[in-house]
Amino acid sequence: MAGAERMKRIGVLSLQGGVEEHINALLSASAKCAIPAQIVEVRTQEDAEGLDGIILPGGESTAISRLMERENLFPSVLKIRKIFGTCAGAIMLARKVEGAVIGQRFLSLMDIAASRNAYGSQLSSFEARLTTVFGTINGVFIRAPKITPMGKDCQPMAFHGEEVVAAYQKKGDRHFLATSFHPELTTTKFHEFFLKL
Repeated sequence: MAGAERMKRIGVLSLQGGVEEHINALLSASAKCAIPAQIVEVRTQEDAEGLDGIILPGGESTAISRLMERENLFPSVLKIRKIFGTCAGAIMLARKVEGAVIGQRFLSLMDIAASRNAYGSQLSSFEARLTTVFGTINGVFIRAPKITPMGKDCQPMAFHGEEVVAAYQKKGDRHFLATSFHPELTTTKFHEFFLKL
């Protein structure tokens, strides 16, 4: 059909963390912006083949890294053109990580620095009003990292006070989106942006 939007295949890394919340946010975002999407739960190399994009949920970055290594997912995920990382997923995307476990492997694709658990422990979790390119939203921070854009093509997308808590980078035909917080719990705006890329 002329002008019909091709269905996008979007993966959600489903080894640990807020998988269901991201699937629900993607389905809602797909309906809101009228972009058809097939959501794939990614647990194996085969699941990661032929994806238009992938979301790396929050969780624990050391566990995510080990599980990705166990399933040999790094080569497949490294090839995906669009990647959205939230919380621990943002750490996995970062080119520079402070507080990493020795030997921990990262994707190291996006020009951000991430500092693990910089907003405190699980007990220090909080919700805050954030200023974003999409307007003011609520952001939930759970053992959240701090992220710092490195380089002028890495654009801030959200702020908590003066601190950058979301960033986007286009590298050639690749797109990377990282958030310190969990947008899937309060808004679909970032998922809509990701689908539209």
